[in-house]
Amino acid sequence: MPKLGMEPIRRAALVKATIDEIGAMGNLDVTVRDIAKRAGMSSALAHHYFGGKDQIFLAAMRHTLTIFGAEVRAALAGAKGHQARVAAIVQASFASTNFQPKVIAAWLNFYVLAQTSADAQRLLRIYQRRLHSNLVHDLRPLLGGRAQGAATRIGSLIDGQYLRQGLLRDAGGTADATTLVLALLELELSRGAE
Repeated sequence: MPKLGMEPIRRAALVKATIDEIGAMGNLDVTVRDIAKRAGMSSALAHHYFGGKDQIFLAAMRHTLTIFGAEVRAALAGAKGHQARVAAIVQASFASTNFQPKVIAAWLNFYVLAQTSADAQRLLRIYQRRLHSNLVHDLRPLLGGRAQGAATRIGSLIDGQYLRQGLLRDAGGTADATTLVLALLELELSRGAE
């Protein structure tokens, strides 16, 4: 009989192992057995908690998105003014907890999974809509009618930097990614409101 309270600990271990294993492999060709072994438990237990690889991977992405959301909220709490708030979202997007090779690999594979999994597609849409609405909220007072388009371009560049970094499989790049997206923000602001 399992000990009371072990389920959350084991689930968390499997989520971490999933991100680590995908980061090590660089793709979704990992097995539940590989994930469970990395977490120090049996694949039967992993199946018991999650049901299958896709469910484990979705749990890992929910975890990643939760961390990202907390980073954004913390960054926004310290930002004063609309431009500073947009910059805070950009900086949180490339914070060290979000922009490390294993997390980037998980993100890239999440995009691939979203092509075939309705659950992954739904989760991806939630992320994209939240990012867009957060950007629009603070771009609208600065850019007026141009806020929607600017938010789309900034969000696309954030996602593009993840793709580029994932393909490079380089441990660096955080400062470059942040600088590039903030330069786009400056360009958008220089064009003024509509």
